[in-house]
Amino acid sequence: MTFYEKSILSNGLTVVTEHVPNVRSVAIGFWVGVGSRHESLMEGGMSHFMEHMLFKGTKTRSAKDISETFETLGAELNAFTSKEFTCFYSRLIDEHLDIGIEVLADMMQNPKFDKSHLDSEKQVVLEEIAMYEDTPDEQIHDIFTATLWPEHPLGKSVLGSNESVSGFDPKKAKTFFDEYYYPENIVVAAAGNVKHQDVLDLLNKFYVKDADGEMDMKDIAAKTSSSVKIINKKTEQVHICLGTAALDARHPDRFAMSVMENVIGGGMSSRLFQKVREEKGLAYAVFSYHSLFQETGNLAVYAGTRVNNMNEVLKIIFDELYSIADKGITEAELNRSREHIKGQLALGLESTRNRMTRLGKSELIHGEILSVDELVEKVSAVDLEGIKRLAASIFDPEKMVLTVIGPITDDDLDKDMIDKEIKEA
Repeated sequence: MTFYEKSILSNGLTVVTEHVPNVRSVAIGFWVGVGSRHESLMEGGMSHFMEHMLFKGTKTRSAKDISETFETLGAELNAFTSKEFTCFYSRLIDEHLDIGIEVLADMMQNPKFDKSHLDSEKQVVLEEIAMYEDTPDEQIHDIFTATLWPEHPLGKSVLGSNESVSGFDPKKAKTFFDEYYYPENIVVAAAGNVKHQDVLDLLNKFYVKDADGEMDMKDIAAKTSSSVKIINKKTEQVHICLGTAALDARHPDRFAMSVMENVIGGGMSSRLFQKVREEKGLAYAVFSYHSLFQETGNLAVYAGTRVNNMNEVLKIIFDELYSIADKGITEAELNRSREHIKGQLALGLESTRNRMTRLGKSELIHGEILSVDELVEKVSAVDLEGIKRLAASIFDPEKMVLTVIGPITDDDLDKDMIDKEIKEA
């Protein structure tokens, strides 16, 4: 017996719910299968812009009406956009579920692309882009993906560019909305003190849009080759992002990658945190992360340091990545990482929003929803040989990508070291 219930409404809308006893909250989210990777060049940032515009009012509700409704209920209302999906969600008291679904469904079906609101929101997004460009420790990750996948849609920024956003108008917004915001491309996920049938009844009442869209999803092979990109910018620190392409969202070794990445830089006991920060004092922030997408993924390491420490930090990162590829990790590291991940899974169960997110994202991206027990079993099955084999396949000098932002030039990098560690394909 599964821990969740799933239904598909007559109009094609997918609904997944999880009943969580002994709580009074419900988290509900509308997950739309569109993100920056689906956009054309001049649509760049439209998925994110649509996230903004759906809060600006519907045919029967103003933006103020929407915000006041949720604030009066003491509810949370928010949204976020990624490369492959956009999510609109609320967390509220169970007795207000009907109001939450009614308003969210209205936003998802009847946005009013008023020109004055659209023009003002363009300025907001342009300010957001400017703010982002003033934050190099965040910007470096977009530069990394753009360098990693220069000809693939995954390399595009979620925010778009000044040029693309400035060209948005009501007609383009309406066309984009009609193309992607249709029932068969949406998953509604709910978790908390909620009954599946109640959610179905409310959606049948408030979400009446027909299945009249068709998403043009192009499966483009993601090609990666080694590359070094340096952006000279006046900053206090040098911001480094080093990594490579990795596994896709449905790859069976994705659990081994989570364990391995955790060992590399996933916490205070990780190799890089200990060697770069604790032992050498070379950086305040140093960590690793990985991302899973439909046909590919990436694994990267970030570090922020001063110019005179940059080459030493890079040398440590290279040494650790290639060491794991050559020798693997220790039994103690394996056990510690597996237990850390399992502990984080258990702690996540205490949040209805986390549970809702797991349902929606898993159904939309992974195509399967695993229980915590199933996830724990898969993490527990990761072994030393699997880690070593995975690392050897991922950390290929001919596919490593290095991006750097800071007050540096090519001459500041140790070219001999870089040429040794990153081989031109």
